Amino acid sequence: MKEKLSIYLLKAAQKSGVESDIMSLEYTENSSNGDFSSNVAMVYAKKLGTTPRELAEKIIEVFKSDMPDFVIAVEVAGPGFINFFIKDEAFVEEIFRPGVQVNAKSLQRVLVEHTDPNTFKPFHIGHLMANAIGESLARLIIFSGDNVTKLCYPSDIGLHIAKSIWAISKNKPIVPEAGAPVIERTAFLGKMYAEGTLAYDADVTAKAEINALNKIIYEKSDAETNAWYEKGKRWSMEHFELLYKRLGTSFDEVFFESDMAPIGKEIVKNNIGKIFEESEGAVVFPGEKYGVHTRVFLNSHGLPTYEAKELGLNTSKFKKYPDTDLSIVVTANEQNDYFKVLVKTLSLLDENIGKKTMHIGHGMLRLSTGKMSSRTGKVITAETLIDEIKSLVLEKMKDNKEHATNKDAIADMIAIGAIKYTILRQAIGSDVIFDSAKSISFEGDSGPYLQYSAVRAQAVLAKAKEEGVVMMTSDNMTGNSLPTQVTYLEKLLVRFPDIVSRARSEYAPQHISSYLIALAGEFNSFYARQTIVDKNDPLSLYYVALTKSFFETLTKGLWILGIGVPEKM
Repeated sequence: MKEKLSIYLLKAAQKSGVESDIMSLEYTENSSNGDFSSNVAMVYAKKLGTTPRELAEKIIEVFKSDMPDFVIAVEVAGPGFINFFIKDEAFVEEIFRPGVQVNAKSLQRVLVEHTDPNTFKPFHIGHLMANAIGESLARLIIFSGDNVTKLCYPSDIGLHIAKSIWAISKNKPIVPEAGAPVIERTAFLGKMYAEGTLAYDADVTAKAEINALNKIIYEKSDAETNAWYEKGKRWSMEHFELLYKRLGTSFDEVFFESDMAPIGKEIVKNNIGKIFEESEGAVVFPGEKYGVHTRVFLNSHGLPTYEAKELGLNTSKFKKYPDTDLSIVVTANEQNDYFKVLVKTLSLLDENIGKKTMHIGHGMLRLSTGKMSSRTGKVITAETLIDEIKSLVLEKMKDNKEHATNKDAIADMIAIGAIKYTILRQAIGSDVIFDSAKSISFEGDSGPYLQYSAVRAQAVLAKAKEEGVVMMTSDNMTGNSLPTQVTYLEKLLVRFPDIVSRARSEYAPQHISSYLIALAGEFNSFYARQTIVDKNDPLSLYYVALTKSFFETLTKGLWILGIGVPEKM
């Protein structure tokens, strides 16, 4: 509907002297202003030497000579807005028209890299935030019709691992058995990392030993060290996979940092004197020459830094997927400046890779205790947060006997939904202050509220089926089964494809979150004032069909956010 109206408006504006191929058309929030509004006259009036109202009136006159049949009225408002009023039946037809999809197939293959945890270190709430955002962006692009490949880049090499293995060598008697729960084994690795970090910062001898060990790990020159390295990496990856399954995340490809190191090192060495320069025994990228800052790519020991490994990673991505149109990398916005350097370097190495690489930086997830640090061991793990919220949900559910058999699974789904929604309800670049109590509210702005609304709709549909109420479709739609006037619920349902398109173009899942809250609120108001299932009411089949449309739209939106819908709550 909106797309068709835009075409008619554009034709009228062009015939009125407006030189543009794009037309601004927005949904209104107040029905007195119609259903759609455009500021085209206010934008182009000065250029055409007239007033906005005069241009608006001219456009309306042309528009009325050839306007779509679903428009009931069009008028000028305020300083020059053009407001369009749509027939009620057009909204009904739009909702129940089969095959309505989001059309945004502008790209062919999109790579989305996210989460990127560190082996030998805890999977903390920062990784949880990256996972929620990255997964939602990937799903948003998939839903819009593009081919998405989801990638993960775990850090399995570097000084942090040397610190852990150094500490392990001092604590061999307390190493967990191979059969111990994976969470126990990885918790031990986290403690060893914290211990190694403290020693590295406080003891010059330990620092020298850890630096030497880092080179041994990189060169794989000691069998015992290699064995500890492989064991710790395996433990970490097993734990990550359990978390991904719990979070509803999967990856199509995993690139390990250790595999990218030699590739990146070779790229840097081959471009010394062209892109990179030698400086005090290291090799650097002189970023100031290009409007960014200088960074080290090979350290004084000849080892590739994280920057060099990133060169290996990003060239490997495009080698593996040569048909890539866009490669998105999701990390904390603390790395925004770093990625400016990286993208500039990639552009100089291969313009195709540089121009197709896009970094999206996200804010921090903060609790009342402030920013966490895995350097000291005072880290809040993803599982700690999920389990804390889950326990609060279970407390709320304790008197509900319906969930005796699957209460734990439902509570887990609600807890994860609460966390993901809290992360995705605001702009990606902003910090998130997590409030446990608000996150699990079944009323208002929360993930559980959306899940509860979906469950409520699901229960209505089940009741309709039990009572034999036939659902209205586009095939059996008749006048006596339609309401005399549609509500704001129908008008909101029609907006879903446009909301998805906007969220996709702006890489902004928060638009989906805001829309779903508004949609759920309208449905719950409708549910409170209207008996939906009533075999004696000819409108009941319409109300049930409207409920189904709401349920399907809500669950699609929740899927984009990575939030599941339980059968009962």
